[in-house]
Amino acid sequence: MARTEYSAKIEGENVARAKANELPVSPKHSIEIARFIRTMTTTEAKAYLADVVELKKAIPFKRFNRNVAHKRGLDRWAAGRYPVKAAEAYIRLLESVEKNAEYIGLDTENLRIDHVAANTGRGLRAFFPRAMGRATPKRRETVNIEIVVTEVA
Repeated sequence: MARTEYSAKIEGENVARAKANELPVSPKHSIEIARFIRTMTTTEAKAYLADVVELKKAIPFKRFNRNVAHKRGLDRWAAGRYPVKAAEAYIRLLESVEKNAEYIGLDTENLRIDHVAANTGRGLRAFFPRAMGRATPKRRETVNIEIVVTEVA
């Protein structure tokens, strides 16, 4: 995979960033999580996503909410889901950006998520085995996620 740049040009000495390319996660779930955790602190986001993995709290689906059932406990929104696989990928990426911030010399308790982007990656070709020796093509979806955090006083 070719190296790609970040979509947001946020510079400074109190900025840390992390990126993950071609994760085997649903792009729709990743986009909804990105919209939800933007402007949170990293500790709040990790705690909420840990509850999503344990199926205690749901992520509100505001864009991709066709035929999405209502979930209990959502604030000011009804439709939601528990995207466990995408939440685990975001937790790993948040831990990575905290390690990057610690390496730079930032305080990891005061990191606010300024930019989160989830874009569709390349589709990997695969096949469904079918009856009588036949096969149906399918496309495995991947996603590219980037996070930029800044230290707030």
